[in-house]
Amino acid sequence: MPDTGIPWEELTAAATAAMGRAYVPYSNYPVGAAALIDDGRIISGCNVENASYGLTLCAECALVSSLAMTGGGRIEAFSCVDGAGNTLMPCGRCRQLLYEFRAPGMVLMTVSGIRTIDEVLPDAFGPQHLA
Repeated sequence: MPDTGIPWEELTAAATAAMGRAYVPYSNYPVGAAALIDDGRIISGCNVENASYGLTLCAECALVSSLAMTGGGRIEAFSCVDGAGNTLMPCGRCRQLLYEFRAPGMVLMTVSGIRTIDEVLPDAFGPQHLA
């Protein structure tokens, strides 16, 4: 896989630290996410629940919001963990969100190993279809 030079341990540590800040009074299921950006930064996010459930923000949403707020860029690598530190697979909605901000060849740590964004979201619809 094209993961040469990706600091996976650093990404997992950042995701774990973010998970520790999750607001999950309803599910008690904290999630943290971290990404390596094409400019070398590592950004992170955590899930934030809401009493109406449907308004809950996934960790990936918080991460992408942080990316936009801190200067933008493209995601080269991504990791997500649960409260026990286990690798999590982003849901379909979040895969689409990550796809929107991907760098070419973006890779994710998944429950089945390192995969490209194109492997976890094949035939994706994206900005290129709106041009």
